[in-house]
Order: sequence, then structure tokens, then C-alpha cells
Amino acid sequence: MDFFITLRNMASIIRNEALWKDGALKIEWVRHHMPLLNALEAEFTETQPFKGLKIALSVHLEAKTAYLCKTLAAGGAEMYITGSNPLSTQDDVAAALVHDGLNVFAWHGATPEEYEDHIRKVLEIGPNIIIDDGGDLVGMMHSEFRDLIPGVIGGCEETTTGILRLIALNKASKLEFPMVLVNNADCKHLFDNRYGTGQSVWDGINRTTNLIVAGKNVVVAGYGWCGKGVAMRAKGLGAKVIVTEVDPVKAMEAVMDGFSVMKMNEAARVGDIFVTVTGCAGVITEADFRVMKDGAICCNAGHFDVEVDIARLREIAVEVAPARNNIVSYRLEDGRRIYIIAEGRLVNLAAGDGHPAEIMDMSFAIQALSARWLAENRGAAHVRGDMVCDVPLEINDKVARMKLASWGFEIDTLTPEQHKYLYGE
Repeated sequence: MDFFITLRNMASIIRNEALWKDGALKIEWVRHHMPLLNALEAEFTETQPFKGLKIALSVHLEAKTAYLCKTLAAGGAEMYITGSNPLSTQDDVAAALVHDGLNVFAWHGATPEEYEDHIRKVLEIGPNIIIDDGGDLVGMMHSEFRDLIPGVIGGCEETTTGILRLIALNKASKLEFPMVLVNNADCKHLFDNRYGTGQSVWDGINRTTNLIVAGKNVVVAGYGWCGKGVAMRAKGLGAKVIVTEVDPVKAMEAVMDGFSVMKMNEAARVGDIFVTVTGCAGVITEADFRVMKDGAICCNAGHFDVEVDIARLREIAVEVAPARNNIVSYRLEDGRRIYIIAEGRLVNLAAGDGHPAEIMDMSFAIQALSARWLAENRGAAHVRGDMVCDVPLEINDKVARMKLASWGFEIDTLTPEQHKYLYGE
């Protein structure tokens, strides 16, 4: 494949800067539907909270992320940007950011080696703040760029998967700078993970397959907030939903929400569409492929492409061929075909445009405000010796109130007497 490399100020590496106009249209569209970032962009332009700071960002590189980057840049940040998944990067959006003077290292379809090199390019500039999605920036910072760690004020993590990696590092006393757990904020996981994932996963599946969901057996692996959203939307589309889980409490929730619960190998025998959303590896394996129906469709909504064992499926298949754009057919020796969407990568981004703009408006407002909080509290952001900390409650409440106001809603506030009754103060 020929790569068109554009260098802007000796910094950016992208596919083709000539694509910038299409990317600019996408960014302008989401701008009209992200009132929280609009307000923060205006505020940051005036206050310049990131003046003199370099921010390294690795998030799915599409229009909504681009607007977050432009909002941070408006606040004075020097932005160094890459994608968090090779198939979710949109080349026209990357080009639009470069055209506007931001530094981007990413292109769609990067090989594993190219993807790592793009992350490396973002980090070698010596960032002061890191905004991560999945933990790849933080992981490489600790392994390859330890000499630059003293310059890092802290960072923010967007996903459940990344938070699990951070908690493991922190527990081992190996996390060297404070990280804000953005995904744990109520205004993130209750809406982004549930409503955003629920809608965007089915957007990706439906636009890619052009098949009906009603009447089919949909197997949802994992019943966290993302799994709840995927199952809820599948039910709304008329599917019969089966949930697989390893957590007995979440399995109970699924039952009480009206879904069947089975072990994966049992569900594999009856499922028509499979969506993994666990954050774990080896969720659908060879044993499951061996008993699936002819025509079963598998996809993944977890961060990394490790939940469906595609490598083993490829080994046991007698024929591997494209079935449709972004769908690969694996024919087994008995003639059954199993279809994989988007190479087992995040189906909502690798086969779609990701979460709706209005949802990401909240998530990215939390990111932007958490980054500002880090800048304002440098050296004091960690709590009780821990290097992981939750989003401050005032940030979560600010975002919630901003969102309600953008919808035209107002809520009551406690009177002094009510506050004293509840809290004794």
C-alpha cells in the first residue's frame, strides 16, 4: 500500500493532507451538536489553562475526538495526537487537524508496527498531560520513555480496559504519575457506556450487514454498562437476547432485566449474532466456533481485538474470503460459515462513526475539565499516595448541569434546612 506522508512543522505523519476539507465538514457537523464543548472552547480561549503545556492524546481519531483536540488547543495546549485503534482512525479528520496546525501521527489501517510508532512519536515530544484510551500511551511511557516521566503532570483515562491496566500498575506501585479515571465518572459510564455503546454498536452492525435483527438470537458477552446498553438496544430491535457472564451479580441483573443467561458454549449453539463486550481475552474460542450455526455473525465491542479468537478461527477454516465490505467469511471443513465484522476490532468505530455526538459531548467535557484540573493541581493531584483518582465530584456535577441546561431543563436545589437534615451541616 502506498502511504502519502505529510509533514507539518516537521511533526505530523498522516495519510494525505488533501483530504482535509471532508474532515473539516465532519468536525463542523459535530460542533453543532456538542454544546458543552462549545462552551468550554469559549471559556478556554479566554482563560488559557493549558498555555505552555504539551498534551499527548490517544483516542479513537474521528470527528468528535478532533473537536476535543481543538478545544484543548484553544486553551493554549500544544497538541500531539494519535489514534487508539488502527481501524477507527479517519484519514480525512486527521488531515483536517493537521490543516489547522495540530500535530497528528495516525492513519487508518496502520500495521501493529506503524501503530506503535505513531504512539512513540506522540510521546517522544515529552508531554505534560496524557489523555489515553485503553492505556497504550501510559504503558509505553513507562516502558520506553521513563526519562520523560518527570515532566508529566498527570493524565486521564477514557475506558474500562485502560482503568484496569492503571489499577494493576498502581497496585504494583509502578504508576509514576497521577491518572484521573474518567470512565468512572457517572456522566461518562452511565451515558457513554450504556446509551452510546448501545446505539453505536447496532449502528455499526446494521450498516455493515444490512440484515434484520428482529427475531434473531443475539448473544451479548458481558453485562457491564456497555453490555447493558447493547442488550437493551438488541431487545428494542426485536431480538431475543442471551447474556453470558462470569460475575454472578451481573448475571442476576441480566435475568431480572428479562434476558436469558447461559454459558458461552451453550449460547454458541443457538446464537445468530454475537457481540463481545467484556474487556477480557478469549471470550469466543475454537470450542464455540465448532458448535455455531452456519451463518453466525461475530463482532467485538471491547477495546482490544482479543475477545474473539480470530487467529484460531483462521487456522481451522478451510477458506477465508471477503463476504461484504468489512465482513470476512470463514468456511469450516463441514461447510458452515462464520462471519467476522471489522476484524474483531471495535465494531462501533471500525464499522461505524462511534458514539453519537451528544453523548461524547459529555465524555469529552469531563476529559477537558479533568485535564484542566490536573494543570491547576500539578503536584497535588494524587490522593493518599495513590496515583489513580476519581473525577472530582464538582466536575461531574458541572457537566450534568451543563447538559441539562443545553436541553432546556432545570432542577431543584436543596434548601439550607434540607442540606442540614441530610448531611448534618
